[in-house]
Formats: sequence, structure tokens, C-alpha cells
Amino acid sequence: MSIRINEEDGVRYLQFDPHWIQGAMRLSRPWSLELDYTREMMMALLMRRDRNWPGSVLQIGLGAASITRFLHRNLSKAKLEVVEIDYEVVLNAWQFFRLPEESARLKIEIADGYKYMATTRRKFDLILVDGFDARGRAGQLHSLPFYRLCRARLNSGGMMVTNLLSRGRHAKPNADPIRNAFDDRVLVLPPCDANTVVVAKIGAPIRVTIANLRASAHKLKARTGLNLLPTISRLGSDTLLL
Repeated sequence: MSIRINEEDGVRYLQFDPHWIQGAMRLSRPWSLELDYTREMMMALLMRRDRNWPGSVLQIGLGAASITRFLHRNLSKAKLEVVEIDYEVVLNAWQFFRLPEESARLKIEIADGYKYMATTRRKFDLILVDGFDARGRAGQLHSLPFYRLCRARLNSGGMMVTNLLSRGRHAKPNADPIRNAFDDRVLVLPPCDANTVVVAKIGAPIRVTIANLRASAHKLKARTGLNLLPTISRLGSDTLLL
């Protein structure tokens, strides 16, 4: 796989293919989330009122390490584990995208995401899935067996967030494997360009109003700089049940 590093207007991009951007970092704000969909993958942080949640996070697919940098900076008590299939991606993230060094808080595993989920016995509060090949294909990372493995590796009340990529302009992402694995306990966010973020949950249901989400978003913005208010404004319901 050929890895390309490009810079334009103060933003550094990671690409596996000229047509697909795999990650980005604004050089003046390396700890922020530059791409819209990476911001939306943080929606789970608004669904829980406990500021100590999540205590453990599994990230499958490293890319330009945007999500890793954000979580490492802003969730100081959380333990992060990243599973990335390609060691070259990790090397580039260290060299060009300010990926923090491994520590007691951050572990990086070079492995196939599906095989890792099939063999690990660890459990996590939050699982984030954003893994694609050079052609934008998720492969087994978007399958019913994989999502069932993710569900089995969540702690009580845990959540999984995944990014679905639409290959055509008018193509709709298929969230059915996630719905089936999580008994339809899912929130499908409105599409953001070619990306659609899906939040899935286990455990006791959460009922949250848009007003409460906005209040939580204001607090998160004040604490981290992340602004999820535009995403909330695109949701159609007054109350969400997950």
C-alpha cells in the first residue's frame, strides 16, 4: 500500500489513494479533530453524564491518529488501545501526525482488527471503528460477525461507534449489520459527505432530549474545544432513545 503525505492550506493529509483522504491534521491545532466525521465519532461522549466515562477505549484503525490525539489529550484518565493492521501507518503517524508514544495510558497493537476482536478477552467502555483499505473498503470490519464480537467486548452500558463510508454520491450506507448485532439499539447520524457515523449501545436504555444534548455539547466544547452543536442541529427528533 502506497502512503501519501500532503499539505495544503495548513492541513496535513494522509492518503492511501489519490481519491480517498484517510486522515488530516491542522498544523496549528494538532490536537483538534479536523475532519467532520471524526468530530461526529465523539457523539458518544454526549450520551453519558459521567465525566469519568469512558475509562477504557479501543480504537480500530489509526489513520492520521486524529482521534487518538484528541482522546489522549482530553480523556486523561482513560486507557486507550489502538489496533492498526499496517505498521507503516503507525510509523507515519509518529513521524508526521504527532501520535503520542506508547505509555501506561496508550497501547498500540499491530493486528488485523477482525482477528483481534475474535481473540481478545478484554472489555472496553467505548469501541471506535474506522478501518478501510486503500480503496475505501471496510471488508470484515463491516459485517454482522464483527459487530457481534464488538458487542461481546463492551462493558455494561458500553457503546460502539463506527464510521460507514458511501462509495457513491447517492449511495446509502447499510447499517443493518449493526442494527442486527445490537438489537436495533443504534443511532444513525445524518450523512456527512461520504461518511455516516453510527452509535450503538448495550445495557440500560438512554433517553436524552435535544436540549440536554445541547447542554452537554456546550460543556464538552468548553472543556475540549470540540463543537458538536452543528451535528445536534441536524438531528430530526426532539428526544433520542438509545
